[in-house]
Amino acid sequence: MRLTEQQVRYFDTFGFLSFPGLFAGEAERISDAFEGIWTAHGGGHDGRPHDHMRRSALAEFIDQDEYLSSLIDDPRIDDVAASLLGDDYNYTGSDGNYYVGNTQWHSDRYTPRKYTSFKMAFYLDPVTHESGCLRVIPGSHKMGDAFADSLQPVAQQPRPEQAPTMWGIEPDQVPALALNTQPGDLIMFNHQTKHASFGGGTRRRMFTLNFQERFDEADLPLLRDEIAEAARFWRLRAYGDVMIRTAGPGRMRHLEQRLANDSHLPELTRKAQEEMEEPSRS
Repeated sequence: MRLTEQQVRYFDTFGFLSFPGLFAGEAERISDAFEGIWTAHGGGHDGRPHDHMRRSALAEFIDQDEYLSSLIDDPRIDDVAASLLGDDYNYTGSDGNYYVGNTQWHSDRYTPRKYTSFKMAFYLDPVTHESGCLRVIPGSHKMGDAFADSLQPVAQQPRPEQAPTMWGIEPDQVPALALNTQPGDLIMFNHQTKHASFGGGTRRRMFTLNFQERFDEADLPLLRDEIAEAARFWRLRAYGDVMIRTAGPGRMRHLEQRLANDSHLPELTRKAQEEMEEPSRS
């Protein structure tokens, strides 16, 4: 399912794409696999039951299930990623989440990056603008653009829930596009795109897949720095065992570069575990 030229331009201009019903036929199986992983990990964050008070997050998420790991082999995922990043793109990881309440405006990344990256998100319950669907600000990913850069102070406030008072409005009134979704829909957005959600319940289910362009050999130190960021999630390798063990040659093409450059991660994770009470929730 290669993207059309128009879709590529749309993503470059606005920073997101939506594919309603793309996985509608697999929605139940995906949901069952999602719940199975959480059950195997105690039901919530760091092996404890989900408390409905704070977000529960689990890194290396799809990596723990053979079926979910196979999603990155699916042409509906693989071809889309290749359309934007090249056939030798890197799969960079996933996270599973039970979200609680509002998620304030932010970018997943908004620092100078040489290599394009984005995430694909599966919402496993119907969500609308009133019940926690993803909201995006089109064009907010274009770092260096006056409009996009003017939004960044909102994400840098010590108390981000108060940041939009700089415009005299509440966070949920910021002009944006609300992407209402049903189970089986797929949303993708640039990591620099400003996004948020409001009005969600206390167990809003969503998991993401993340992708990035392959690094040039000269930039492998930059790649190792990026891999080091996973230490706060207490990860020992770039990917989970199931993801690696079930990988065929096609999938391995998207894993090999990070696997070859993750040897420093166990020591960094050991240090993080000494300093942190629990792995990061975001």
